[in-house]
Amino acid sequence: MSGWSDVAVGVGRALEERFDELKLWVRRRYGWIAPPEVLTYRGHGTQKTLFLKGRVLEAKGLTRSSSTDTIRTNLRNMARRFLSAEVSSARLRARYADQEVPVVTDEEGFFDVRFDLADPPDKGVDWHPVEVELLGASGVGARAMGSVLVPNGARFGVISDLDDTVIQTGVTSFLKMLRTALLHNAHTRLPFEGVTHFYRALQAGGNPIFYVSSSPWNLYDLLEDFLDVHGVPAGPLFLKDWSPTALRGHEQHKLGIIRTLLATYPSLPFVLVGDSGEQDPEIYRTVVREHPGRIAAIYIRDVTNRERDVVVHAIARQVRSFGVEMLPVSNTAAAAEHAASRGLISPESLPDLRRAGG
Repeated sequence: MSGWSDVAVGVGRALEERFDELKLWVRRRYGWIAPPEVLTYRGHGTQKTLFLKGRVLEAKGLTRSSSTDTIRTNLRNMARRFLSAEVSSARLRARYADQEVPVVTDEEGFFDVRFDLADPPDKGVDWHPVEVELLGASGVGARAMGSVLVPNGARFGVISDLDDTVIQTGVTSFLKMLRTALLHNAHTRLPFEGVTHFYRALQAGGNPIFYVSSSPWNLYDLLEDFLDVHGVPAGPLFLKDWSPTALRGHEQHKLGIIRTLLATYPSLPFVLVGDSGEQDPEIYRTVVREHPGRIAAIYIRDVTNRERDVVVHAIARQVRSFGVEMLPVSNTAAAAEHAASRGLISPESLPDLRRAGG
């Protein structure tokens, strides 16, 4: 087995090299060589520590999407997302209040900032600004403002999948998923009915929502824009590095992020939301086993056929035996009704959700 594994790794690395060569050729062919830019991703934190992730890339030249964009515009923007060039070993300075932290990008252009706080952040706000500046002659003037979420007065946290849980993606059909990814943008992609109202109700009172997905970081701007355009509550997004050698590992990626979040907020119970299309039920079952007493409820949107439904319902019965309700649902309203009955959301939010068609 180890021999085949070594072969697979070798093939994957060769594919990565060819892909990098293709990216360089396309960028030169179409004049997409550009100065570096700093990207920041919504971070999270506590009263003692702030975490922020970001990336340094050659500027992608993306235009902000609109509902009138053509298919050609959407295709061009998607190509630029995946053909962007990372800037490795770039030196940056991150600043929060009167603290500064130096960081350096890795080989994929990513950087991670951590602030250990002497004084807790202002409790009057949830989002805290962090400035990141690129140092060195090639990056003079390149900087970005990031935001870090520090929950205040939360009763619980929410960890949610995105594809086929919040966004109608068609992840169970490769061709449908590919068509949606390539031809649509944040305005023309659609959330499931009632999701916006349900997530707002879950967030009420300062409960944080974290979005965990196996979508690549290349799509971060599209997903963040989608949440903003459709009024879905803002929250940190935890995505995955995309490369031919990292296409698998969906389960371990999600489990790792969820474990980290539960460890970061040890006093918070969590609500988990996912769908039946991938491995969310199996992943959430593992979380319940590993963290007894930490999960308040689990909602699984049913997007699969009857054969998969049998498996999901069997997992739900297992999870209930651990003292946690895992509820497979066909629509958002069913999840909201249950959440209201458990005191997770206010019953007063249900009429708006029903009117939204959830």
